[in-house]
Amino acid sequence: MIKISGTVITLNEERHIERCVKSLLAVCDEVIVVDSFSTDKTQDIARALGATVVEHKFAGHIEQKNFAVTLTTHPWVLSLDGDECLSPKLTQEILKIKTSEIASDAFRFNRLTNYCGQWIHHCGWYPDKKIRLWKKSRGQWEGLNPHDIIVMKPNSHLTHLAGDIHHYSYESISSHIEQTNKFTTIAAHASYKSGVRSSLFKIVSRPILKFLKDYFLKLGLLDGRYGFVICYINSLSALLKYSKIKELEENKIP
Repeated sequence: MIKISGTVITLNEERHIERCVKSLLAVCDEVIVVDSFSTDKTQDIARALGATVVEHKFAGHIEQKNFAVTLTTHPWVLSLDGDECLSPKLTQEILKIKTSEIASDAFRFNRLTNYCGQWIHHCGWYPDKKIRLWKKSRGQWEGLNPHDIIVMKPNSHLTHLAGDIHHYSYESISSHIEQTNKFTTIAAHASYKSGVRSSLFKIVSRPILKFLKDYFLKLGLLDGRYGFVICYINSLSALLKYSKIKELEENKIP
């Protein structure tokens, strides 16, 4: 039987952390929670459930998640965000893996998002495939903050598992807009530092193209009212990101 370490990074996740940690405990041999000094009951809840909680100053999503991996003691890592959990089907699939011979170096799952109480099956939000279970010697968190991804070493073997990660995202449209403003600031700085530059053409065209892609090509229209709202805010995200990059250019931020 293989040993799996579960990891979560948190900041004020008391509404979701119990569901997340219990989900990990169903399949993992240890659960490590790296918390960025929450002011709510996140740490107390996690500890009461049996997770190991470590406080660590937030240095970025990628950096924080890689730090969490360094604390694990087992060769396999299963990573969830604080507002995620495993579906019953995915839980059963992972339990099967633990008792079988494994030819893969990583496993990828679909992620299904709950938005204001509604499951979203389109808008570019589903199937939203994610590598979240991997042999830690073969991969690590990379990407461009706040969009972290697991990058595997060359010639790694990847398998897709049935079942979903359940993602409980936004409980209100207002919280979605607030998070979009926050994340586009992070993304703009990361993109600017990597050499991305903006223009009036990008500021105007990228939001329009994003909405058309998500609402029509990605069938967001089939998700009803919230589908329209999501696609519209997705386009707002593009507008804000490229506007903020242009602002960084004009202010000559190093």
